[in-house]
Amino acid sequence: QVQLVESGGGLVQPGGSLRLSCVVSGRIFSPNNMGWYRQAPEKARELVAGMTSGGSTNYADSVKGRFTISRDNAKNTVYLQMNSLKPEDTAVYYCQFWSFGHNYWGRGTQVTVSS
Repeated sequence: QVQLVESGGGLVQPGGSLRLSCVVSGRIFSPNNMGWYRQAPEKARELVAGMTSGGSTNYADSVKGRFTISRDNAKNTVYLQMNSLKPEDTAVYYCQFWSFGHNYWGRGTQVTVSS
């Protein structure tokens, strides 16, 4: 089994920054993908950013240039640095881990962007 624990969410003003962290534990194999999704009220869950164990990244168009995903493979941790936050970034952010056809999710952390 694989467990994911997110941290770093909170309330921030528009234009502010937050950094999310997700620690993955359990039976971890490579190669694998780690990423962040988000779900706003009454909307579908969407990919925010993803990163392979080899370092390739992909981002949603709405966050390109503002968000940066990174990972520390030694610590089995993935990060999401979020800058220039907008009210439309408000959502529950979920960490995701994928390896050999198995997909795992964290419980989510709330990010609220409001003045």
